[in-house]
Amino acid sequence: MQGAIARVCVVVAAAILNRPLLFPQENTTLPDQDEELMARMREHEERLEMEQARLEKELSQLDPKPEETTSEEGYSWYFWSAVSFIIFFTIEMCRVDLADTEMRPADDEDIFSESGSITPKTMVLDKNILSNFCDKCTYTSAHENWRVREFVEGFADDLLESLRSMCDREADMEVGDFVGIGSMFESWKVCKPLMCDLVVPFSPPDPYSFQFHLWCSPNSDMPPDMQGCGKIKVTRFGESEDGCVCGSANLGEDVLCLLHSRNEAIKVDRSPDELLCSKNTPFLAKDQVMKWFQISVTKAWGRISHKYDFEVTFRNLDAAGALKIRFRSGKVIVLNIIPVVQLEDTDAYFVSHFPSDCDSSPGPHWPLSFAVYERNLLKHFTKRLPQNSCHLHCLQVVTFLHRKQTGLTGKSALTNYHIKTALMHLLLSKRSSVWGIGSMEHRLRDVLSFLQSSLQEKRLHHVLIGNSKVPEEVHVPKLIRKAEPINLFRSLVLQTELYAATVRHFQEMLRNAPVLIQEYTPHLSNGGLHHSLDERL
Repeated sequence: MQGAIARVCVVVAAAILNRPLLFPQENTTLPDQDEELMARMREHEERLEMEQARLEKELSQLDPKPEETTSEEGYSWYFWSAVSFIIFFTIEMCRVDLADTEMRPADDEDIFSESGSITPKTMVLDKNILSNFCDKCTYTSAHENWRVREFVEGFADDLLESLRSMCDREADMEVGDFVGIGSMFESWKVCKPLMCDLVVPFSPPDPYSFQFHLWCSPNSDMPPDMQGCGKIKVTRFGESEDGCVCGSANLGEDVLCLLHSRNEAIKVDRSPDELLCSKNTPFLAKDQVMKWFQISVTKAWGRISHKYDFEVTFRNLDAAGALKIRFRSGKVIVLNIIPVVQLEDTDAYFVSHFPSDCDSSPGPHWPLSFAVYERNLLKHFTKRLPQNSCHLHCLQVVTFLHRKQTGLTGKSALTNYHIKTALMHLLLSKRSSVWGIGSMEHRLRDVLSFLQSSLQEKRLHHVLIGNSKVPEEVHVPKLIRKAEPINLFRSLVLQTELYAATVRHFQEMLRNAPVLIQEYTPHLSNGGLHHSLDERL
């Protein structure tokens, strides 16, 4: 037994001595040091063989009855040989991990460290000031947001009805009812100006329809940077039969085509421009759609403007329905009416542009929005979380800090949508009981920590796409649920400068958070509170 233990010790010692990477030196890859290393390894190997022979000789002399213990020694030898191999293998794995760690580029860590060592856990927050900020600021905004939503919904109904009254149902796109999305309709909007996002579905006139080609469809040819997008093909009924069936078959005099009258010739196909397609393609173009919708909204407002005592202007000519409503009192409401295409019978929509990204290049690739499912997911959590839970307060505080930091240092790749995505990932992974209002400070640090780790890894997955944790009650389409997850931080992987600027933005936001929360926490009481708060936000 002592001999077996001795052999194990010898093997371990030899492994350590023969692995100089456990004790790295400078310039260990130089050729002369490689030759020296090989010589040392051969020398230790010879010593090991000599020591093993000597130990075996001593064991044979000490054992009086070798024939009775041969089997036992054989098993012992195999056992301790296996232990020696395991120890040797463990040393090798540790050596490889250590070498990889030492040789791995530390560019990302340098980016974080150069901005300071502050983290969400070391960030100093006054619990009373934070609680006061949430109680006063969010309550005041919720009351006003309700009144703004009510006004916007009434105005949008009137505007879209005016638009429909001008359309030719047999030739123009058919416009449906709007759907409210975004922070205002999810009840976490805080900052000014008050902004409402509405999506308005439209569909082609008969006999045309839309066909969809998603990035996650089988045999999809979407480029990697177009994940989460799709193409919309405009097709004509009976296209494979070269037109309507009444033009290709003898149906008899008693059969009436629902698309064409008896004396009406089959209509000539419309040009791609008339169907808002990209040039020389059957695919719907975002720029064509936005141009058509902007002209239609302008004409629709001209027909009803005499009924209202306020001014309506376009905020951004590159966005179809980016409107600014200015009252005589000076109050401003921002309204984004976004033309979209509904994905079959789901609540997912192809959007011409996102309000925060009006510079998207024109083309046939349409981003797919799951804003309605995200709103339903937040409603799902609200029903199961403790009464007066802190999840929306966390979202309000972080988006407030992000907005204020953007005003100080300019735009970065970080958006409110990323912050909301981080919160929803945490809601899916943490117990409902930990979201009580008394845990506000801890959950706020969790959201910031999640964002920081996502930035370090340059990876933030879409919360609905390819996520099996999403409850069935949200009714995410199966094709989307089974798709590969999409990294919302993919642009940070490809653009080093953008990544560095975003990290610095986030670090500065953490550093300034205590001061910003204290500065914008209302200290007035009664009537002076609301007015002061509205002015400062």
